[in-house]
Amino acid sequence: MTQAFGTYIVLLQETFGWSKTALAAASSLRDVENGVMGPVQGFMLDRFGAPNVTRLGLVVLAGGFFAFSQVQEIWHFYLAYLAMAVGVSLAGYVSVTYTAVQWFERKRATAIALGTTGLAVGGMAVPITVYALENLGWRETAFASGVIILLVGLPLTLIIRRRPADMGLEPDGGPEMVAPTEANPTGVVARLHDPAFTLREALHEPAFYWVALGHASALFIVSALIVHLVSHLNQGLGYSLGAASAFVFLMTMMQFVGTISGGFLGDRFDKRRLVIVCMGMHVGGLLLLAQATSAWMIVAFAVLHGLAWGWRGPQMAAIRADYFGRENFGKILGVSNMIIIVGTISGPIIAGVIYDQTGSYKIGFDILAGIAAVGTTFFVLARKPDLPNRTLRSA
Repeated sequence: MTQAFGTYIVLLQETFGWSKTALAAASSLRDVENGVMGPVQGFMLDRFGAPNVTRLGLVVLAGGFFAFSQVQEIWHFYLAYLAMAVGVSLAGYVSVTYTAVQWFERKRATAIALGTTGLAVGGMAVPITVYALENLGWRETAFASGVIILLVGLPLTLIIRRRPADMGLEPDGGPEMVAPTEANPTGVVARLHDPAFTLREALHEPAFYWVALGHASALFIVSALIVHLVSHLNQGLGYSLGAASAFVFLMTMMQFVGTISGGFLGDRFDKRRLVIVCMGMHVGGLLLLAQATSAWMIVAFAVLHGLAWGWRGPQMAAIRADYFGRENFGKILGVSNMIIIVGTISGPIIAGVIYDQTGSYKIGFDILAGIAAVGTTFFVLARKPDLPNRTLRSA
């Protein structure tokens, strides 16, 4: 639903005549839910584990799709979308990254990247969704989506395991090995000390807020495009839904490439500097889209934005785990969401309101690009904190 939401918006507006602002409000409602659910989900993950939380999320998500297929009024849509948002939250990004953080240290960014490729794969399936929407109808497509989630998603949760310690293992499968030497005849390398910040300790570190604010500034762009990209291409630039979905496919294909390669890059280079580069690419891509007068500009946007989204995505969780450790990662990431939602809520609303007032997305996209450009400085300031005093005393 996340990647296909823009297509659904076009069809819902045609069916019911609802405004862009009213439809964008559903996305913001989802993001408010993310902010409220973030801390709750963090505590649920630390207490009950990712497998149980993910299963609950899939059931709620499927129920939301079933309800969505029956909507008649705008408030029906909001309730159904809220249910889907809760399901996506519980079964999605936070649960996946939580699991990767528990199981990996040395290859953490790579593990997070591989675990979160589902969003990019879902985006590449948008043309299939568009085909179903155009040939079956949006109600039938929504109902079928709920059935697929139950039949395919639930069995897949059986492969999720909570923590390596529960299976007598260590993160990364065991200690790091190198060629034996006279000084180290076993070849075993001591594992890096996990920072193990508590939530309270993390909240006292400036880096917690700089990373969260930087993440929020990136999501001003990402969330606005999820909601409005197809509308801009279809109603603003005159492309058909099929052509618009092709541009979305290209963007998400580049996101997929970026996500896979971003894990490799994040484990070998400074994650923070990589994110700073990505923020510049986000800004440049959105400005190209806002000024687009030909297809090559949209293609350039899709490549820049998709790669930046893919490269940056794994680093958001990996940086937090590197800075604050994995012991309380669920709580720390969950509370971070309360700041991140500023971007995810505001981006679609700003673009939608300006479109309703001017009949164009250009000014709204320019404003969002400026906000993201300012947000680059947050990552410049987000330097790794020192270990908490109690950790230093026990090391």
